[in-house]
Amino acid sequence: MAKVPAGNDHPVGQTAVRIVVAGDHGTGKSSLIVTAATENFPANVPPVLPPTRLPEDFYPERVPITIIDTSSRAEDTNKVAEELKRADAVVLTYACNQPQTLDRLSTFWLPKLRQLEVKVPVIVVGCKLDLRDENQQVSLEQVMSPIMQQFREIETCIECSAYKHIQIPEVFYYAQKAVLHPTGPLFDQETQTLKDQCVRALKRIFILCDHDRDGALSDAELNDFQVKCFNAPLQPSEIVGVKRVVQEKLPEGVNEHGLTLTGFLFLHALFIEKGRLETTWTVLRKFGYNNDIRLADELIPSLPKRSPDQSVELTNEAIEFLKANFDLFDGDGDGALRPRELEELFSTAPASPFSEFPSKDAAFGGLSLDGFLSQWALMTLLNPASTMENLIYIGYPGEVSSAIRVTRKKRVDRKKQQSERNVFQCFVFGPKKAGKSALLDSFLGRPFAETYNPTTEERYAVSVVDQPGGPKKTLVMREIPEDGVEKFLRNKEALAACDIAVFVHDSSDESSWKRATELLVEVASHGETTGFEVPCLIVSAKDDLVAFPSAIQHSTRVSQDMGTEAPIPISAKLGDFNNVFRKIVTAAEHPHLSIPETEAGRTRKQYHKILNRSLMFISVGAAVAMVGVAAYRVYAVRRNASG
Repeated sequence: MAKVPAGNDHPVGQTAVRIVVAGDHGTGKSSLIVTAATENFPANVPPVLPPTRLPEDFYPERVPITIIDTSSRAEDTNKVAEELKRADAVVLTYACNQPQTLDRLSTFWLPKLRQLEVKVPVIVVGCKLDLRDENQQVSLEQVMSPIMQQFREIETCIECSAYKHIQIPEVFYYAQKAVLHPTGPLFDQETQTLKDQCVRALKRIFILCDHDRDGALSDAELNDFQVKCFNAPLQPSEIVGVKRVVQEKLPEGVNEHGLTLTGFLFLHALFIEKGRLETTWTVLRKFGYNNDIRLADELIPSLPKRSPDQSVELTNEAIEFLKANFDLFDGDGDGALRPRELEELFSTAPASPFSEFPSKDAAFGGLSLDGFLSQWALMTLLNPASTMENLIYIGYPGEVSSAIRVTRKKRVDRKKQQSERNVFQCFVFGPKKAGKSALLDSFLGRPFAETYNPTTEERYAVSVVDQPGGPKKTLVMREIPEDGVEKFLRNKEALAACDIAVFVHDSSDESSWKRATELLVEVASHGETTGFEVPCLIVSAKDDLVAFPSAIQHSTRVSQDMGTEAPIPISAKLGDFNNVFRKIVTAAEHPHLSIPETEAGRTRKQYHKILNRSLMFISVGAAVAMVGVAAYRVYAVRRNASG
């Protein structure tokens, strides 16, 4: 691959670079800045210079630079700290003729940057090179190696002389380059290897450029890649040269078809080792990556507008694409994706989205096709932008906006008495030790656990539910810990995303039942107040234990008073679930049913009925009056006419 032409792409949105120069008093900060800007060594400089701007044509990247000088006075410490926090890059100076100023870098300045949480590239600059004692000549590498080992944020070290005009422009060129083409995201200095996220991005680029999918870039494909990235073709002799370099160092990097993925990655590692980071960054940016080596935000379509009670689902087109990918990566054909196979499927994404919350514990064991699609359904429901981003990473062929659809409003579903959704979200409420977690675990097929582990954070479980004589539905169960219910319900739209709520209680414990019914009233009241009413079911867990006295009478009274179905008895220990998950889905499919009514809600409805009736009487009275007025006018007109 040819050398990058001058002035190539810089990071998206990086229209200027702000470089802050700091260091001990008398280390040459101001002289360095003035000499860089004017190409003249100043006879006198003020204690602190005003901001100095280098024009955009000063360096090939054509990005203007603002250089901020800082004070060395103790009373200006806070101001210096604020400037450092606003920096894109920091230049730390020491004086070559004052060894104590070099020591201060590792004892004061570099620790200070960490304390301030300044996470930008650092350029260490030895000024006054012309004044260094000739009898104390030590190589820069020898001096700086221990410091760079300790402080990995140091990008470059350089020595210069403003007086002798030695390497002055290079100082700010390296600082700018460290911002526009940073080493950190691409290369691990310690292991001298490409970082995992860089490898993943380059692998995706390689696959996109391998048009015939033969696992190698042919001469024509290499040339297309070169033109796309660098706007200049490769000469045949250059292609031969590139492949020769790779083959000499790494024989498996080239085969009869061309440059392999291994060879492609080797080339980029070579560019970086030789300091040509701009080559790899240009490639990444041409394919839409930002400085975090993720796709730039503008490449991911905006989400369609939706109201709080609308959800997002995958389209059939997206599901078919995912099914094909599942089959492609199910290498052993066992109908499940093992961890290694799943990792390979997401090897062109920054990471597997299934390895993070909420997906991480939302499934169990090797992923079947249903489990795989369920995980995608969960991600689409909770974070549709992440779904679109990951579909792009794994090679979705069409417009990624066509991969998702917005469902109908739940209020419309209630009027039509039928939900059109394929993915339902069930909120699971209940007191501690009621059996909420056991319900979610059993949904995923996890074995029953005798030991009690309290749930302190929300958790999810997702799986497919077979409906007799109907299509499969995906059910997402979201456990809300008892301690979090009050905070959860403070949000007016807390129930907007809920298709059905389940209230679990321990059938052997009367206090558990009472608390579950309290939670039912709280949730039902919230729904009545906000307009986001949801169907509710009561689950009587631990049915293997003896029920508390008068349990039947209590449950019958609550069912009659609030208009809910009788509690569904289950036993996770015995594996007897009484078709509870099908019942949950069925209730969610009919959103006009199973909606509990509180006493306050009934009173409110009664009031509205009376009010509406009164308004109707008023309307009828007004209408009669209007008819009377109209009749009188007609009569008056006729009388006048006859007169």
